[in-house]
Amino acid sequence: MQLRQLELKDAPLMLEWMHDSNVVSTLRTDFASKTLSDCEAFITSSLNSKDIHLAIASDEDEYMGTVTLRDIENGSAEFAITVRNAAMGRGYSWYGMKAIIEKAFNELNLNCVYWCVSRKNMRAVRFYDKHNFHEAVDIPENVLAKYEGMDDLKWYLILKGDDIDSRESIVGCKVVHIRTIPTENAGELSFFESGQDIPFDVKRIYYISKVPEGVRRGFHAHKELKQLLFCPYGRIQLILENNLGREEIELNDPSIGVLIEEPTWREMLWLQKNSVLCVAASDHYDPSDYIRDYAEFKAYIRSDS
Repeated sequence: MQLRQLELKDAPLMLEWMHDSNVVSTLRTDFASKTLSDCEAFITSSLNSKDIHLAIASDEDEYMGTVTLRDIENGSAEFAITVRNAAMGRGYSWYGMKAIIEKAFNELNLNCVYWCVSRKNMRAVRFYDKHNFHEAVDIPENVLAKYEGMDDLKWYLILKGDDIDSRESIVGCKVVHIRTIPTENAGELSFFESGQDIPFDVKRIYYISKVPEGVRRGFHAHKELKQLLFCPYGRIQLILENNLGREEIELNDPSIGVLIEEPTWREMLWLQKNSVLCVAASDHYDPSDYIRDYAEFKAYIRSDS
């Protein structure tokens, strides 16, 4: 995945989402009336705009959506993002959001980024809430004035210095900070020890590699097996579900892992080709410990609760 300048070749795919009611039904702009010429004009004007409009693209450079910082002034900016239906559930929204916020704070030296969504847009509200963004109530009057008459908006805000990945757990599964020793100009060494850093003896280690971007794996749970999952290279979205709900976390740092000790359904989405997923397991391979059918898994955790 990558952020890049919008290009005229993106116009047909931009028009695709503008005419997709599943994407634009809760947006305030009348995108259904837009034409290919409108898209091309927007792309051309974006190259000289004070606002920042960038394309979210795949590794193969296919346009997946647009991410924006607008009204950049007084140390703040409004964030906006729209992705094609084909990009939903594949990590593009989260990638685009993180990348543009990092640009806002690290390159533009802004102090605050804010945005709003319609409360009727439950997909967007769930997306922001599950990533631990909190509702903001202290929005400047001049910002609110742009949305006068719109009473169903939910506002969010992030400040410079906030860690958007600072979670201690995901559906009850502990986020582990693997011990890491940096060496000046020579990288880092990360390590963990059985009984010290993880609460079980490691009897098996395996890893998954050479996976193309956008591929999902996993689709199973374990009855008894305990595991530590981490990503020493690349970016992988980990989706977990158990009795506490369904959440996701991006593994993109070799020093961050997730400890799974209870029956938990897992799916892994490769956000970057050739990313590597490593797993340290508490026991040897046992086919009978797997639950590979989702309906069976749901029944299993209901009976176990």
